[in-house]
Amino acid sequence: MRRFGTQGRVYPEQHYIVPRSKEIADFLTRVKEGRYIVLFAPRQTGKTTFFRMALETLTDEDPSYFPIQLNFETYKNLPAIDFYEAVCNRICKEIEQVFEKRGQTLSGKFSRFLLNSKITNHISMMDFFEQFSSILNDDYGVQKVVVIIDEFDGIPQAVLSDFLHSLRDIYLSDQTRCIHSVGIIGVKSITQLNYDRSVSPFNIQDEFFLPNFTLQQVKELLRQYTVETGQPFLPEVVESLHKQTAGQPFLVNRCAQILTEELEISISEMITDQHFSTAHIKLLRERNTNIDHLITNIRRDRRFETLLMKIASYDKGIEFNLYNELINELATFGVIAEGVDGMCEIVNPIYQYCIIQAFQPLVNGLEGTYFPENADTEFTDFLTTDGKLEMLPLLNNFQEFIARAGYKILDVPDTPKEFIGQYLLYAYLEQFVRIVRGLMYLEVQTGRGRIDLLILHNSQKYIIETKIWESERRYQEGKRQLAAYLKLEGAVEGYYVVFDHRTETDPRSETEIIDGFTIQSYVIPVIQERPSSV
Repeated sequence: MRRFGTQGRVYPEQHYIVPRSKEIADFLTRVKEGRYIVLFAPRQTGKTTFFRMALETLTDEDPSYFPIQLNFETYKNLPAIDFYEAVCNRICKEIEQVFEKRGQTLSGKFSRFLLNSKITNHISMMDFFEQFSSILNDDYGVQKVVVIIDEFDGIPQAVLSDFLHSLRDIYLSDQTRCIHSVGIIGVKSITQLNYDRSVSPFNIQDEFFLPNFTLQQVKELLRQYTVETGQPFLPEVVESLHKQTAGQPFLVNRCAQILTEELEISISEMITDQHFSTAHIKLLRERNTNIDHLITNIRRDRRFETLLMKIASYDKGIEFNLYNELINELATFGVIAEGVDGMCEIVNPIYQYCIIQAFQPLVNGLEGTYFPENADTEFTDFLTTDGKLEMLPLLNNFQEFIARAGYKILDVPDTPKEFIGQYLLYAYLEQFVRIVRGLMYLEVQTGRGRIDLLILHNSQKYIIETKIWESERRYQEGKRQLAAYLKLEGAVEGYYVVFDHRTETDPRSETEIIDGFTIQSYVIPVIQERPSSV
């Protein structure tokens, strides 16, 4: 039986796989037109698998295409001469493998050429491909050489500019090109690599975008499992899986892997919403390479925290501008993307959750003041005897806690004061949910302007939306947004918490019926500075 693959390249005979037929057709059209194609996308988005599938499709359809697949991942620290020697050896092995796969024997002339070939620099590389193409066409008929370079970021800095100039010269040649088409795959784009920009060495590039899985593709992926095993997924599970991952290939497969392999669900049992919630929480709490890359990257620069929290907390948002260094880096890491309105968005709720977890202080120093001094109150007091959560008194207590804490919230270490209210609310609710044995995660399809916390307890949903105060108009609009969201989620009441950083403001607590839904709203002032000691 096949599995959902999460470790490296996936193989159709071993793993369930998204065909990506439309994307492959687009790519092959560009190859046939002789384009020099570049794909730069975050790690674990299926780049390598996609290009290999595309090349296999190409050569199956038309054997006159001759594919050479390279990988620069281990070359980064090589001196130039060693880099070109390694490239030469790899190319020769790839050529031999193509002939072996075709069941063809190398001609004597071709064998001698490969045996005596040397590549020592970018000039000899051009000469190599010219001779190779000439012999190939003479001995085996017209062949169109396609070179795919994976992990292009690993190219040594010393050879980058000359290497790209050589590809450009081949492309611009008036004669029949010895390399018909090139595909370059990496994380960083060419503009992010430090080459000599006095003359662009690769202005011939044709950028190719490989999107995340669509909902339909996720349905097809899971359908393959159901066909093989007979175990179905509740349709709502498929939709929730896609919404929480936004179709990010690793996250989709990892969540499906947990559901089908690690929760020990009987094969005769349908996979339900409750199963998904359990798998979702397991995914949020585990360490895996995808999340580790995310956390490592966003911790590289403390300025990332402020930018990401602004994206998540403000309706007005931040314009998606790749000329901005921080935005460019976060987009390269796969943390943010451009929304339909041209603004920055965190790419999926799972990443948004992990970002908040990564930046939230492990201990804020205020845990002991969640309840009034000498009050005989515990978190379990907000759980009724019939197992329901009393959210109103729970949030009333949080509002009172912030008022009691006052300027002490300024002492929370390593935390931008602009977002301290949200961090404290998150920590407060997380401790409560853990004690009452519930589940809490972010439940929002796009990560801009709102943080929607969904608490699950005894099959009941409790939705809390939190923002930062921007204006009275946006505050009122937020209530209507929450009402629309409650309708979508099938809930009847929601809680709306807005943190107000203005120097002069009063707390609010109000209950309203909006479009048939009960909305309990809070405006919580956040102390801006310590009182004067004078």
